[in-house]
Amino acid sequence: MKAITRAALAGAALTLSCTAVLAQKDTVDAIARYRQLLQDGNPAELVVARGESLWKEKRGPKKASLEQCDLGLGPGVVKGAYARMPRYFADTDQVMDYESRVVHCMVTLQGFDYATVTKSPYSGTGQRQTEIEALTAYGVEQSRGVPVNISQSHPKEKASYDRGKQLFYMRAGPYDFSCASCHGVNGQRIRLQDLPNISQNKEDAERAFTTWPAYRVSQGTLRTMQWRLNDCFRQQRWPEPVFASPATVDLITFLGVNASGAKMDSPSIKR
Repeated sequence: MKAITRAALAGAALTLSCTAVLAQKDTVDAIARYRQLLQDGNPAELVVARGESLWKEKRGPKKASLEQCDLGLGPGVVKGAYARMPRYFADTDQVMDYESRVVHCMVTLQGFDYATVTKSPYSGTGQRQTEIEALTAYGVEQSRGVPVNISQSHPKEKASYDRGKQLFYMRAGPYDFSCASCHGVNGQRIRLQDLPNISQNKEDAERAFTTWPAYRVSQGTLRTMQWRLNDCFRQQRWPEPVFASPATVDLITFLGVNASGAKMDSPSIKR
């Protein structure tokens, strides 16, 4: 009788295990289908159009456009620039990502006040995109299909990568979290969002970098990479970083170098 009971229990356990695996696979497949359906009619196209208008419009105290902004490939060259950033700029003696460089051009070329421009860099849920978000959407669209190529030729670029890597693995805050707590393990997911293993999986590292900025359906707005990192810090219960701070630029450098060779596919659309 005991043998039968044990066999029955073992069979039941195996059945439950198989059922759980199949259920998980069904969930993953359903999420994949959901994401595929989202790709049609990406609202980010409207943000890109607004960003292009802002780029070409003569604005600010100097009544100038951003058409002479140097994103690293020469004044006015936008095509492919995002895929090569962050990078070192001699005129500022800093490594800058796309967003911080655009703000630099808004200040130097158009005469805007830095503190005013960066006071509210992110739009709220369902709100109209900020100028920084719209300009970033335009810039990244100009790099769609371009391979990621983040330079490591300058000592400050190498130092930025090293600091970014250190930040990625640094544990801190009330939960003793690091970026790697969520993005350094295979097969993790939070709600409907799978968490890419950026630290070990090349494909995941590529996807994490090349699909941001992205339009978030759940929030009804486009989100940039600076916002993505800010929100990660918030979820870790760390102090939220200052917009375009060296720490965020360093982390983006780390992510970009790890995604080297992958083609940009942004603005994408996400849950």
